[in-house]
Parts: sequence; structure tokens; C-alpha cells
Amino acid sequence: MTRSPNCGPRRDGLRPSLIVIHYTAMASFDAARERLCDPAAEVSAHYLIAEHGEVLALVPEDLRAWHAGAGEWGGQGDVNSRSIGIELANNGRQPFAAPQMAALERLLADVMARRAIPPQGVIAHSDMAPARKTDPGPRFDWRRLALAGLAVWPRAADAGRPGDFAANARRFGYPAAEGAVLLSAFRLRFRPWARGPLDGVDAAMAADLAQRFAIDGAGAGA
Repeated sequence: MTRSPNCGPRRDGLRPSLIVIHYTAMASFDAARERLCDPAAEVSAHYLIAEHGEVLALVPEDLRAWHAGAGEWGGQGDVNSRSIGIELANNGRQPFAAPQMAALERLLADVMARRAIPPQGVIAHSDMAPARKTDPGPRFDWRRLALAGLAVWPRAADAGRPGDFAANARRFGYPAAEGAVLLSAFRLRFRPWARGPLDGVDAAMAADLAQRFAIDGAGAGA
């Protein structure tokens, strides 16, 4: 069985409360597997999913895989100690294959149930590290996951609804970031087709997410 040596104990007794989704940005599944298992690379993930749907468990869930790097979510750092990392074999430019997405959905449902991780705990690498990362990128179907109860999605937004975009994005979980960086990360997940400056739809979406899924626990829920 394939295992990565790139892991260690979760720090400070932390247990997974997040699932972070990545793409490998490599030429092939085999190349990604080799890198994630190479001690010299010092990177890993708990799971790697191939385009055809094969799921490889590379690091036991109770251990800390090295997939997230610097960043935070919900005001908390050391995301590696707080999360399960899932890598999808994809070069970042292609659609995600149907068998791969189906395998991801099955894996998410299993992990979320066993770990009591709510849909708002499933995030993008770009969400927690908006200045550094763009994965899983604009081709990833977050709305599909949300419809299956495996992530969250904004309700229909009234573009005239007022709200402080940055404050609401932060209340939803995003880290503090320069305005354009934060907007880019938010749109990458929720409006990858959008262009131009911040608008009322962005603000209304962020307000809805903050109201329902506030990290302080005050949200109204789904």
C-alpha cells in the first residue's frame, strides 16, 4: 500500500475540523503520487484521487499531512493540524473528470460523517491562502458539491443588498488580505466568470455566507 513519509503528529492535540481541496498541477497522477511520497519534496496529502476515480490514502487521517502551508481559515493558523488534505490529479487547466468528482463526493461524505465536519468546513486551498494559491481553480464545480450537501454556496443574492464585503468574507472564514487578493479568491470559488471591480453581487454573496456560516457560531445555518 502506498504511503507518504511526509507527515507527523497533529500539534497541540488538534483534530480535523476542515477538509482542504487541492489540484496537483502536475502532468499525471503517477507524477503526483511520486512527488507526494518523495521525502525530498516535503509535501503530502491524506488522499490523492486519480482522473478515473481511484483513491489513494497516502497519510493516515490521525496524522498531520503537509499540504496546506502558510495560511489560515476562521482566524486559525496551522491548517495542516486542523485539516484533511485531498489532492485531485489535474493540471489546473482541464475540467475535473466525472469519475474523479464522483469519487471525491463519496470520500467527502465518508470523512465528513466520521469526523463531524460540516459543509462549511470544506474549503479550497485558495480560500485559506489567497495570496499564494489558486487551487482547485476555476474549473472546479463547488456548486455541485454544495447541492450534495458537501460544501456551501451563496443563496440567490440581491445586488442591492448592502454589506461590507471584506468584513463579511472574514466573518465567513477568509483571512485578512489586500482587497483585490481577497476578491480574486472569493470569485475563484463562487464567481469564476466575474470580472471587474467589486460589485453588489459579490457583497451580497459574502453577506449571505457570513449570516448563515459565521465562524463565531452566530450564523443561521443552511
